[in-house]
Amino acid sequence: MHAAPACEAIFPNPALRLAVPPKPVTMIRPVTDDDTQKRPTARCSTCSLRHVCLPDQLTAAEMAKLDALICTTRHVRRGEALFRTHDTFHSLYAVRTGSFKTVVMHRDGHEQVTGFQIPGEPLGLDGVYSGSHDCEAIALEDSTVCIIPFVQLEQMCRESAPMQRHLHRLMSGEIVRESALMMLLGTMTAEQRLASFLLNLSGRFRARGYSPAEFNLKMKREEIGCFLGIKLETVSRMFSRFQRERLVEPDGKQIRIVDPEGLAKI
Repeated sequence: MHAAPACEAIFPNPALRLAVPPKPVTMIRPVTDDDTQKRPTARCSTCSLRHVCLPDQLTAAEMAKLDALICTTRHVRRGEALFRTHDTFHSLYAVRTGSFKTVVMHRDGHEQVTGFQIPGEPLGLDGVYSGSHDCEAIALEDSTVCIIPFVQLEQMCRESAPMQRHLHRLMSGEIVRESALMMLLGTMTAEQRLASFLLNLSGRFRARGYSPAEFNLKMKREEIGCFLGIKLETVSRMFSRFQRERLVEPDGKQIRIVDPEGLAKI
């Protein structure tokens, strides 16, 4: 886990309401078939994403406790759900490999994409409020997550000030991103929304040591449009316009940002 950078402010996970859960969360849940998908994982102390997920101020003893806490991963195949709406909340998750989308289902069955998560980013914060999830997290590709039992994480936060501040920052970040998304959808043009989306991904990849100029979009353009509140045809038209103006060079799902300053000026 790691505090979300400023460039992520406009792209939230599902709505998070900070409050004390009305009833305690059970620490141990019954064994299910999903447990067969869990397997040992590398420790946080040796993970290449540690600088993204964790605060810098952890002592050796605190890191050892975290290694003991986060000791399993779960593999989620493309198109499968990590959790679904109304599932009981037990754990937070950190994306280790792959990527996810979070979605909310409307009563009429319409799917609303509420966020995209890449390695080093958290999933499951929506369940803190009520003890059950308000959305679904679907893998965009074969992915792996680290499992963080929430009750044990709370105990560690009571003993570790850096971890407590880090968890608070994660929760606060959800509020900031949701407010910024409302501003994006309410005030920006379609061109500005797509440009902001691409620059946001660029900054997130840069923070993880990946190329900020060239990356793959694992989500479909229809999903991008659903997230940004614009139609698929508009998304395709905007990509074509950006290509004509030599701002980006799309090649299937691969995107190369040619002129980030130009994108930022849209």
